[in-house]
Amino acid sequence: MVNEFTPKIVQVDEYRFKVPREGNMRVDGIIYANEKIMRDIKDDQSLQQVANVATLPGIVKASLAMPDIHEGYGFPIGGVAAFDETGVISPGGVGYDINCGVRVIRSNLRREEVSGLMRELVNTLFDNIPTGVGSHRKDLKLGIHELESLLKSGARWAVLKGYGWQKDIDHIEESGCIKGADPAEVSPRALERGRAQVGTLGSGNHFVEVDLISEVYDEELAGGLGLEQGGIAIQVHTGSRGLGYQVCDDFIGVMIAAARKYGIDLADRQLCCAPLDSEEGRRYFAAMACAANFAFANRQMITHWVRESFSSVLGKSPEKLGLDLIYDVCHNIAKFEDHLVDGRQKRLCIHRKGATRALPPGHPQTPEAYKTIGQPVLIPGDMGRNSYVLVGTEAAGAETFASSCHGAGRLMSRSRASRTVKGKNIIKAMQDLGVIVKASGWRTLAEEIPEAYKDVTEVVDVVHNAGIARKVVQLKPLGVIKG
Repeated sequence: MVNEFTPKIVQVDEYRFKVPREGNMRVDGIIYANEKIMRDIKDDQSLQQVANVATLPGIVKASLAMPDIHEGYGFPIGGVAAFDETGVISPGGVGYDINCGVRVIRSNLRREEVSGLMRELVNTLFDNIPTGVGSHRKDLKLGIHELESLLKSGARWAVLKGYGWQKDIDHIEESGCIKGADPAEVSPRALERGRAQVGTLGSGNHFVEVDLISEVYDEELAGGLGLEQGGIAIQVHTGSRGLGYQVCDDFIGVMIAAARKYGIDLADRQLCCAPLDSEEGRRYFAAMACAANFAFANRQMITHWVRESFSSVLGKSPEKLGLDLIYDVCHNIAKFEDHLVDGRQKRLCIHRKGATRALPPGHPQTPEAYKTIGQPVLIPGDMGRNSYVLVGTEAAGAETFASSCHGAGRLMSRSRASRTVKGKNIIKAMQDLGVIVKASGWRTLAEEIPEAYKDVTEVVDVVHNAGIARKVVQLKPLGVIKG
């Protein structure tokens, strides 16, 4: 370990805390939180990880953490770090579930139209969308050449194959495709894992959820997103499945060797990395982009089956039901973006690990449909509590490389959560909360109990009150399928 000190914490204001630069840190650490959340954060190693990330070469401005921060592999989950041309790229700054992300689909439906159909909707979604560890579609296993085409094109591949609408592409981060993907950098093992898993939800915290728009905070912004109180929306939360995990795993060893080769002192071996302009750095980015594109295509295909499921149960076409994609965001990604640093525009590699891009109104990369209101920021909660739709702000652009939180953030490990509810009927407990849940196994439900997470409302209130995202609507779960 390069950093052998306990990070000091200085409160800057009600929603910002600083880890002052010391030791081998090149920049300060900045944590967005309130006092209660900070007490929870101190229970794990995430603050040390914020300080460790600050030691990496080429890091710009600060090592950042969102209020849903918790301990991760190398980087904290909820961490954001930007690197200039002298900097590095690190698999630990992206995570194993590359481009785990979420999308929100609106509808013309009202609560009263689905209240008596919720169990049928949940069952139909569960039948149409494979869930669970190792889940795959029996009717869809891509050949290697077809899979490679998907890895290059992302969501566009899915739309060309009939999974969705052309206009969906304009409502996806990076238009559903990270440029620079090269399937030649993806191992045969990763390709084999991906062939059967495209179009599947997986397990863990991944879900498809039918939501009630339960509260509107800004009528004008909500109108711009096509959302209104009492309406129904659907969330899809999943990532790159086994292919993304394997890409990360394959490159950990490569990056450990690269750090030694280029003389990079690591505060933690899990921060293994390579210079952005190195062969190893370019290879990892090319493989990571493939996994990200797999995730975009995966969510696009699941959206198609969501539309088919609603159409089947309601007896109307997806078009008549108004099942339009609002937006799709990455939660685990490294991307090249232009940001102002010390008054100058710089090309930076932004690592967002458990964080959401939050572009402000008018930004060149803000989607055309949302140029005047800011990019949608989609924050899922847990299966028993609320989720939120926000928009990006000018403050996010100035302070956080246009980044916000990505969810509630775990309080309990999965094993501890399972022990907590041993012997309990979780499905009945969720039904008592007004939520119909269906999953492929008890274990996933046990690991994902609401108590295992921070209160997402507190997390969202921090980013809203700190000014780095603006609340638009609250979503309340009515029906959920999980792995």
